[in-house]
Amino acid sequence: LADRSSRPLTTPHRTPPAMEARVCDLRRARKLGPARIGPVLGLPASTVHRILTRHRLNRLAWMDRPTGTVIRRYERERPGELVHVDVKKLGRIPDGGGHKVHGREAGRPIRGMGFDYLHSAVDDHSRVAYTEIHGDEKAATCAAFLTRAAAFFADLGITRIERVLTDNAWAYRKGLAW
Repeated sequence: LADRSSRPLTTPHRTPPAMEARVCDLRRARKLGPARIGPVLGLPASTVHRILTRHRLNRLAWMDRPTGTVIRRYERERPGELVHVDVKKLGRIPDGGGHKVHGREAGRPIRGMGFDYLHSAVDDHSRVAYTEIHGDEKAATCAAFLTRAAAFFADLGITRIERVLTDNAWAYRKGLAW
């Protein structure tokens, strides 16, 4: 008594490959949906949708509008080949809330509030992320963050970071001596 797949060995009523090719061609060429392709080819819209899903053409947003080719998200071949680094500037909110809670008078600038900077590094292949919150985005902070991010990735087995891509954060472009 061994487990076996419940998938059928044959599917006698599956849409013929030639018809599936016509559905895919109409989708790429005319950018029509299942409700418009179905009557043209004499197929139910649900069948057309299933065919488009099988061929990964079910989302128009995944297609390049002029050419009709499917856009695939790029991904590096191995971990550490490319690491994305980003800095997000976030306004600090005082304890007890800001002007939404206490009114506009309380929303005036408070000395020392300022901003926090969220430093993030994401491996392009595995999509593993490392994030820290800092009070600035100066060169020394960025360098220390990259060192800790590299150590974090090394603990996960990504021993070598080949390239770093940033969103042009000033400290990562100008402040570090690479």
